[in-house]
Order: sequence, then C-alpha cells, then structure tokens
Amino acid sequence: MTTPRLLLVGNLVPVLNRALAESFAIHRLVEEADPAAFLAAHGGEFEIAVTSAAVGMNEAQLAALPNLKLISSFGVGLDKVPVAAAQARGISVGYTPDVLNDCVADTALALLLDVARRVSEADRFVRAGGWAKGGLNSFGLSRKVSGAKLGVLGMGRIGQAIARRGAGFDMQVRYHTRRPVEGLPWAHESSLLELARWCDYLVVITAGGPSTQHLVNAEVLNALGPRGFVINVARGSVIDEDALVAALRDKRIAGAGLDVFANEPQVPEALLKLDNVVLLPHIASATEETRQAMAQRVLDNIAAFQAGKPLVSEAPRA
Repeated sequence: MTTPRLLLVGNLVPVLNRALAESFAIHRLVEEADPAAFLAAHGGEFEIAVTSAAVGMNEAQLAALPNLKLISSFGVGLDKVPVAAAQARGISVGYTPDVLNDCVADTALALLLDVARRVSEADRFVRAGGWAKGGLNSFGLSRKVSGAKLGVLGMGRIGQAIARRGAGFDMQVRYHTRRPVEGLPWAHESSLLELARWCDYLVVITAGGPSTQHLVNAEVLNALGPRGFVINVARGSVIDEDALVAALRDKRIAGAGLDVFANEPQVPEALLKLDNVVLLPHIASATEETRQAMAQRVLDNIAAFQAGKPLVSEAPRA
C-alpha cells in the first residue's frame, strides 16, 4: 500500500513532525529553494497540507494545490490561512481551539502581573547590582493587581478564561466585542474607547486579520492613560506598534506585556530599550502539555478527514 503524501508548509513542533512521519510521506515545502516552482511542478500530488497559525498558507500556494482536500493547521489563529478561498473549493480547514485556552490565559495573567509588579524589571535591577548599591527600598513601588479593573478585548474561549482568572484576583471585569456574548457574568462595553478609559489593565485577545488591524491605536492608548497597562496575547497586528512604542516612551501609558509582535520574530529596537514593557517570544501556548494536545488535535483532524467524518475542530465558515 502506498504511503499517502503530505505537504508540510512550515516547521512544526518535533512531536508533531515525528507523528506525521509515521503515517505519511512528508514533503517539507520550507526546505525547497524555490517553493513556488516546486508547487507548480508537484502541487497536484497533495491532498493534505499541514501548516501552523504562525506560518499559514498564502492564496498563491493554495491555488497551486489543485487536488487539495484538507488543510490542518497547528494553532488557533486563522488570519494567515486562506479559509474563505479554501472553503469555496470544498477544502476542509482544521485548527486547534480549546486545548490552548488555559495556557494562553495563564500567560496573559503572568504578563499582567509581571509588568504591574515590575517583576522582570526588578530582576534586572538586582542582577545589575542596583539593590546592593542602593540598599533597601531603592527600587521603588509597583502597582496593585488585586481589586483593579480588567478590560478584555475579545470574549471567546480564551477571553472568558482570562476574565475568570481576573475574577480570581477580585478584579472588576468588563469586555468589548462587536456584540454582547450571552450568558456571561461580566459587563459588555460597546465602545473600545470607553473600555480603555475605564480599565486599569486592557488585555487583547481578539482575532487577528484585516478587520482588527490596528484596532488598538493611538486614540485607544491615550484613553487607557498614564496609569493604564496593555497586555497582548492575540496577534501583533491588533495593536499599532508604532503608536504603542510612542505611548510607552512618552509614558502616556504605564506599561505593556507583549507575547506577539507585528513582524515576528523581529521586535522594534525601541521596545528593547524600555523598562516598562515585558517581552515574550510568542510562547503563550508553549507548554509541553498544550503543545502535545495541539499536535494531537492536528492528527485527529487528519484522521477524521481520512475516515470521511467531520473534523474534530473545523474552522468556522469565513
């Protein structure tokens, strides 16, 4: 029996690479010197393609795969996957929601606590000898988290997990989405500007893509104000990065905790020089347990497709 071929669009975590290699003849598009030329010659040989939220697949690549039947993506973000074009051709698109909710929410709270209580900044201060030189009480004060006002931009599965964690810190919680989400105990704020004016901490966990490009702009950051913090565990594109750098530099906001950036893995030099920002290398879901669960969901979606069953996690209609 011939081993089915599978197109691997970008590099994935080792556990998933190994599992795919056990069942498929994998071709790694990322290793091609000229990926477009390879697809032009061989694109018709693949029915299944696997990618990730970070890498995605562009429409030219999709068009070069005339017999594609399934895209199985490792991750929850779909802004880099041509979902509408794929669905229009009857191609199923799988992704990995739910299994990463807790770890992304945990990271959001970790960033919030870190930047508010100046944890990373204090660590640098101690390591540089500032405490030994300045003595007790030489570092200065931070900001309280418990009992503060938490604004959540986006209220899907992860947004709700973040809100629950905030409530565990006795935080007042409000959220902004285009429409209220039924059955939630937290107040819906119809205006993002008003949410920013109200809250002490604004956590961004809305979807990426053109509809949310620079949704958090200079006006929103100014509304957040000099005692407000912004946390981004969504997509770098949601925040106007130039406006954010200027607001942090000019102290028009108190600080930021960022797991995502506009041009990853490049981080603006200006951010690297600021103490009032905590920077992570896009690791919100990067725990052993969650990455294993995400990998398994990719495999489960492929297995369901091969068995002629509905995908375990199929992308919503675009």
